[in-house]
Amino acid sequence: MVWGENMNADKIKLSKRGDDGYRVISVRIRENTLRRIDEAAGKANRSRNEVINLILDRSVDLLEVEE
Repeated sequence: MVWGENMNADKIKLSKRGDDGYRVISVRIRENTLRRIDEAAGKANRSRNEVINLILDRSVDLLEVEE
């Protein structure tokens, strides 16, 4: 194929970063907690990010705000 010929067939579609429903944040975390998360991630063959998201998804439902 000659460059420029039938260019539509060669297009690669990309979605914008951040359009997956996730947002990047920064948090401070105790070294011991991070070590435990990393150990769990290694044992489960998961990324640190996956483990943290699993923990947060489950834990936020257990929160009870005292008034």
